[in-house]
Amino acid sequence: MRLFLASSNPGKLREYLELARGSGLILELLPRFGEFPAFEESAPTFAENSAGKALHYSRFTDEAVLADDSGLVVPALGGAPGVHSARYAGAGATDADRVQKLLREMRGMEGLERRARFVCVTSVAQAGRPIAAVSDLATGVITSEARGSGGFGYDPVFLFEELGRTYAELTREEKNAYSHRGKSFSKLLYVIAPNNVAPS
Repeated sequence: MRLFLASSNPGKLREYLELARGSGLILELLPRFGEFPAFEESAPTFAENSAGKALHYSRFTDEAVLADDSGLVVPALGGAPGVHSARYAGAGATDADRVQKLLREMRGMEGLERRARFVCVTSVAQAGRPIAAVSDLATGVITSEARGSGGFGYDPVFLFEELGRTYAELTREEKNAYSHRGKSFSKLLYVIAPNNVAPS
């Protein structure tokens, strides 16, 4: 089965290529992605944005389209950055800008106030019809400063307590095994290719 990824994020594509290894799936960027009308990710939930994006871009190709919406949820900040994770520091902001804004907003918070979770909803659609939508999450703690050089986004400040390291300090294999995106994609594989993949 071939899946086109509805994204222009190279970090996300790298992760999905690793996650799809050995699954029998062929995963590629959606050709001419930037030429199609953009999908406005304005819904209040990750699920609506993910499914809506997959349905939207599936209308421009005969192949199945994979889309996700993911982000960081900090209860002490009222759920922010949430669905606005990529736009948290404004248009044109870098990953470092978003991380620094988060750390500023959390200055003085301690203990349970620093609890957070990464959420990912992964959807597949074809020809404007939904095929699957699954979700998963990973819990952790926001550190007081960035640590590690791997990953992208908020990875340097998301401490995965089970391993005692931030996402940016994990190997790619470790992150794929424990991350919200890795767990959500594993569920998706079980839904769309149940004979080839065991549930995690």
